[in-house]
Amino acid sequence: MIVLFNKPFRVLSQFSREGDKQTLADFIDIRTVYPAGRLDYDSEGLLILTDDGRLQQRIANPRYSKEKEYWVQVEGVAAEGDLERLRTGVTLKDGPTRPARVRLIEPPPVWDRVPPIRQRKHIPTSWLSLTISEGRNRQVRRMTAHIGYPTLRLIRYRVGDWTLNGIPPGEYRVET
Repeated sequence: MIVLFNKPFRVLSQFSREGDKQTLADFIDIRTVYPAGRLDYDSEGLLILTDDGRLQQRIANPRYSKEKEYWVQVEGVAAEGDLERLRTGVTLKDGPTRPARVRLIEPPPVWDRVPPIRQRKHIPTSWLSLTISEGRNRQVRRMTAHIGYPTLRLIRYRVGDWTLNGIPPGEYRVET
């Protein structure tokens, strides 16, 4: 069984409680599945859950190079030269990243975030489509900060061939 879940902002990618934070248990009533990877508490978007351990490994383990596409709202308007640095790979504190596919995009058709991102009066924002094949802790946020464009909002749109299409925030779809 595969469950495609659109994880809202400020929800933990686990079923077990941690203080008063919302968890997957607040949204998903299927207890035989577990996350294949994770999304940070302050990230949104596609989270895949499964009851198949082998599939979970093929999705979550960077060794399998499963592509993950993110829609990233950043502070500032990213210059092509800066994006090229991501395309060739950047070196973070935990080592070099694999090359990413990245491009500027129009604001995607997404839901309003609650609470909204912080806006600065004189600093514009822009959206990137960023595709990586690894998944280090807070990697996308660290990559955009490394080239001078802090992430304001991070939505995982796609994992492999699975996408968020047709799944509202806080809802899920079961694939067979």
